[in-house]
Amino acid sequence: MALNRTYLDWNATAPLSAPARAAMLEALQLPGNASSVHGEGRLSRAAVDKARRQVAALVGADPAHLTFTSGATEASNHVLTPEYRMGRSPVAIGALYVSAIEHPAIREGGRFDPVQVIEIPVTPTGIADLSALETLMAAHDHSLGLPMVGLMLVNNETGVIQPVAEAAEIVHRHRGLLVVDAVQAVGRIPVDITRLDADFMVISSHKIGGPKGVGALISRGEVLMPKPLIRGGGQEKGHRSGTENFHAIVGFGAAAAAMSEDLDDRNAGIGALRDRLEGEMRKAAADVMIHGADVPRVGNTCFFTLPGLKAETGQIAFDIEGIALSAGSACSSGKVGESHVLTAMGRDPQLGALRISLGPDTTDEDITRAVAAFAKIAARRKAQGVAA
Repeated sequence: MALNRTYLDWNATAPLSAPARAAMLEALQLPGNASSVHGEGRLSRAAVDKARRQVAALVGADPAHLTFTSGATEASNHVLTPEYRMGRSPVAIGALYVSAIEHPAIREGGRFDPVQVIEIPVTPTGIADLSALETLMAAHDHSLGLPMVGLMLVNNETGVIQPVAEAAEIVHRHRGLLVVDAVQAVGRIPVDITRLDADFMVISSHKIGGPKGVGALISRGEVLMPKPLIRGGGQEKGHRSGTENFHAIVGFGAAAAAMSEDLDDRNAGIGALRDRLEGEMRKAAADVMIHGADVPRVGNTCFFTLPGLKAETGQIAFDIEGIALSAGSACSSGKVGESHVLTAMGRDPQLGALRISLGPDTTDEDITRAVAAFAKIAARRKAQGVAA
């Protein structure tokens, strides 16, 4: 890749952080399998246990209740199942309720039959409709099993923060379980599984500066647990079999520890850069639409539409200008299509929307370059006859 480019796609993936890289290089020197009882194995086990403590601390969880997975998608498929157990007794989940703006890893319903997956609408501002959730929970047929609700803490496209704690009160009052996708929240806002009152939480390493290919499923306890998705040798206390992705887990832990430091100050600086970016964009094109701007968002995300500019065309145009950004979620094999999030918000699905997302390494110069590219693209659009 040519030099002098500006990376503004941190919601898709964060560059590997220096602490994660250093920890992984050190871990490469350890030859043992973490399941082995000899000295080499115990050293590797100690490194995994340290990472488990580091990742758990990022979300205020008990390390004993954290299961490492290959990523957030596997963690989602693990927890989203109608088959649970309480001790040795089976517990049925009768239906899965998911918000209309969920990431596909949750929205697809995991191991539930599609007929068991019910959508929770969102408001035009992109926030889960809690009155609709209340209605759905009240109407749930408990003879089929318990209700389960999947609700993200921060939307991956708009950055809008969802009312998870309020949703938890509704779900638990109706004897349900709450699964929270916190992938885009950790490292950007304080996250505590107990304060949110979530039963399960899903997070990912590569969104916070750790390596790709590792994530975690976190539970409030181990009394009620899902049927394992991957069975075999009984690793991860039997919740997820298979030899642990050792070096990636160690990197995940180091990234989590680094991301826990100076959270408020770091994100205040990122938020100031995002606010400057949006202010300059509005000056360059008065008709730019910034989705979710009127409700609480994380400070690093700007999801915008420039009327008349298709998402794919816009992404290519910014890339030519040396700016890396996304057209919504980056988890669909490179496809650029309609945003289901905008559709859920009642916006025209034909609107092209682009996402700029910032990170700890984003600089004033990066914002200056992004603003210049945006102004150039907006001017070209105006010259082609699209009114501003």
